[in-house]
Amino acid sequence: MTEMVFLDLVKEAIWLTLLLATPVLLVALAVGLLVSLFQAVTQIQEATLTFVPKILACLLTLVMISPWMLSVFLSHSQNMLRSLATIAHM
Repeated sequence: MTEMVFLDLVKEAIWLTLLLATPVLLVALAVGLLVSLFQAVTQIQEATLTFVPKILACLLTLVMISPWMLSVFLSHSQNMLRSLATIAHM
């Protein structure tokens, strides 16, 4: 395995991680901003108020997009296994 092949594999792994994590992180960011806005408007300064809505929103997002996440991950895994023979002979 050459350095370029290894770097390409690392690049694909990082890209896949970013692709799968982005939807959940964006939902957590949006919910955090909404709760912070709510806290600013109502002047409720409770630090633990942000955790429950974020957790629920992230879990709901994971439930909704898990089929897509699974298909992307399985497609990537199948491509990696197909190319394993080629990588092993380098």
